[in-house]
Amino acid sequence: MFTIEHEFDATVITLVDEGAAPLQEDVVVNSFAEVITVEQFDPRTDSMVKITLSPEQVRDLAAALDLPEGVYQLAPESDR
Repeated sequence: MFTIEHEFDATVITLVDEGAAPLQEDVVVNSFAEVITVEQFDPRTDSMVKITLSPEQVRDLAAALDLPEGVYQLAPESDR
């Protein structure tokens, strides 16, 4: 299950784990104009863990999910 919320400066996507136990903590994706952050609570450290990705890294990640093992470089948007 997931939710999508449009806030003033970001789109917030929350991914809820509904798989078999043990379940993972929710993942929150904040999409801003210039960066995308991914956050998840870590119960071992009792803190939020955050990574920050550029829009290009998110594009590459989305493409990588459907590609076989290898090394790839996607063409910039202006070249397509």
